[in-house]
Amino acid sequence: MSLAKVYSRARLGLDSPLVTVEVHISNGLPAFSIVGLPETSVKEAKDRVRSALLNCGYEFPAKRITVNLAPADLPKEGGRFDLPIAVGILVASSQLPKQDIEDYEFVGELALSGELRPIIGEIPVALACRDSSRKLILPKDNGEKARWVQHSELIPIEHLQQLYPHFARQNQLPLLDTQLKAVPEVNCHLDIAEVVGQPLAKRALEISASGAHNLLFVGPPGTGKTMLASRLPGILPTMTEQEAVESAAVQSISQQTIDEKTWLVRPFRAPHHTASSAALVGGGGQPKPGEISLAHNGVLFLDELPEFERKVLDVLREPMESGEVTISRAMQKVTFPANFQLVAAMNPSPTGFYNDKRSTPEQVLRYLNRLSGPFLDRIDIQIEVARLPKGMWSNSDKAQETSKDIRVRVQNCRSRQIKRQGKANSQLSSAEIRQYCQLTKDDNEFLELAVEKLGLSTRAHHKILKIARTLSDMDGLDQIAHEHLIEALSYRAMDRIIRHLTEAVAV
Repeated sequence: MSLAKVYSRARLGLDSPLVTVEVHISNGLPAFSIVGLPETSVKEAKDRVRSALLNCGYEFPAKRITVNLAPADLPKEGGRFDLPIAVGILVASSQLPKQDIEDYEFVGELALSGELRPIIGEIPVALACRDSSRKLILPKDNGEKARWVQHSELIPIEHLQQLYPHFARQNQLPLLDTQLKAVPEVNCHLDIAEVVGQPLAKRALEISASGAHNLLFVGPPGTGKTMLASRLPGILPTMTEQEAVESAAVQSISQQTIDEKTWLVRPFRAPHHTASSAALVGGGGQPKPGEISLAHNGVLFLDELPEFERKVLDVLREPMESGEVTISRAMQKVTFPANFQLVAAMNPSPTGFYNDKRSTPEQVLRYLNRLSGPFLDRIDIQIEVARLPKGMWSNSDKAQETSKDIRVRVQNCRSRQIKRQGKANSQLSSAEIRQYCQLTKDDNEFLELAVEKLGLSTRAHHKILKIARTLSDMDGLDQIAHEHLIEALSYRAMDRIIRHLTEAVAV
């Protein structure tokens, strides 16, 4: 009797828990059984592995083969266990040397010819394998993405036949170079200079980028709301390597295409307003990340905001506060990162205009009430985008400030925040707000009076302080000034609109 033990990795959200593949070959009638909570795709591995071994010139033991995937209570799915099962059979039948096997982990789907096919989620596997100080043997197609995990030991292979010379120490397979070369800056974004006019909206956009604040544009059709929002990624700071790996890990388990040239560029997701709750936050029998997780460390743009179902928008409330989303199922609970920056655009009325006499104040208020108060409370900056004044188009040929110019200021402002508190201003906790957003006695009384008069919540109070802190950083000041508070209070457009409509309806 022979027993072999090979290490592999399962897929559980963004985690890659260790799976020990135990292969036992004993005398008896020929049989091949896989135990350990395998799904159908894993059970089918027995046919793929048998054909792959035979077509590669190995002997398939005509004995009783039992494969155990431990731990038994962890669901296993996909073809990723084909390679470790094949290696376990070869080791247990003494066709592959046993030495050093425990220093490796294996993942990969086998073709009937013995070639390796790519799997889903190579980056989480590489991260977990690196933390376990083991080498990872994986399909060559997965190696190009997995090498973004620096300091990992990766060995990409194309065929099952490459394993014997390596472990027999006849022809050692080389480790993949995981030292990423400097990626040149790629201008893949739209330029804000293309937007005519709208200086106040551009100012709000820069504030939003500087402090990672959520932003809402309110205005009639054709005023440039969508154009402005789509140019936000062009002025955001470049991602750090840690942020890029986190975003790439989410994209790898979602089978999204990742370009090496733009992997440091922050993601920009713009789902249609017919998207469901599951499409935004994720879901499914085997939970997969939704749009908010695919926008991790980037921007989630919701155009025509009131056209989204109210219950769909309300599921964003918790992720907007916590920066993550947890999806619970009967068999498992999965947590995905969702630290995104929300940018939204909407019309002020169902007809699109303020005073076109096509809708009554009651109808407009009913339209705006599609957005719940707690959801709007989580949007830091709410600004009205007005129609262009007469003569603006005749002056449109004047030189406009480019996204590259603004991005330099945004980067400097964000660096100031990271140096001071280790995070963007929008992510400050209540204790950190008291520490970093201190006001003079007069300014504190002014803000409390304004909050009471406007009927704002404590959350809105904190949002105003965070925006004022960002405005102070943009001016290079250590202390929040009175004019910063006044400007921060001016970015409450929806409060003014709803209060005005409510008064009109009451009359």
